[in-house]
Amino acid sequence: MLAAQRKDLIVTTLREDGRVVAKELAARLDLSEDTIRRDLRELAADGLLHRVHGGALPASPAVADFTARTSIGTGAKAEVGRTAAALVRPGQTVAIDGGTTARELARALPADLRATVITHSPTIAVELSTHPTVEVVIVGGRLFKHSVVAAGALAHEAIGRVSVDAFFLGVTGIHPVEGLTTGDADEAAIKRAWSERAAETYVLGSGEKIGTASAFEVVPLSSVAAVVTDAAAPARGVADLRAAGVRVLGTD
Repeated sequence: MLAAQRKDLIVTTLREDGRVVAKELAARLDLSEDTIRRDLRELAADGLLHRVHGGALPASPAVADFTARTSIGTGAKAEVGRTAAALVRPGQTVAIDGGTTARELARALPADLRATVITHSPTIAVELSTHPTVEVVIVGGRLFKHSVVAAGALAHEAIGRVSVDAFFLGVTGIHPVEGLTTGDADEAAIKRAWSERAAETYVLGSGEKIGTASAFEVVPLSSVAAVVTDAAAPARGVADLRAAGVRVLGTD
């Protein structure tokens, strides 16, 4: 079998089964594991999968930069935003992560809501700048341009001095085994810091993120109150999350 054919088979297997196990695929094709691992490395370099111990998982499409992500799953993100907005109660202080789905949450907050939003995202702050009754607090730091959020030591220090009722977390991958992941180590650390300061953490996860993984773990699935997704999220992926003990909202 030619290398191109093997790679097509790997991509098809990922799409159908949700993972590739190198040892199993090597035995199936009567090839060495080294050959399959080389194919996996090359596909990972092309952004077509995410390598894990023993094989690979689907790569998240959400690792593109902020501008590119604005055109991915816009309807699903708006649906997630509306569901998440309904979780914010009057008088609460909540933290909202950066990202395109988080922006939909900000847009969906009711016009008569009285609450405080703390964010390290200039995009979220600007989105809420015209909201009549939401107080906005901005956390500053080094600008991580890929996601348009503050990062670094200044952001960490500021986050460590506040407590919030809820944190609405954006990630690039939501997987029942690999957990909640994102594509940058520093950004993952900021997200963890927020989650540690929140009474509850809700994950903003439109369907294209479910069943995928990125390089850096944020927090375990066991530490979040729920994953908020959309009605078109993959049924198998949602079922796997629920089997892992995760509460999933927004699928009805």
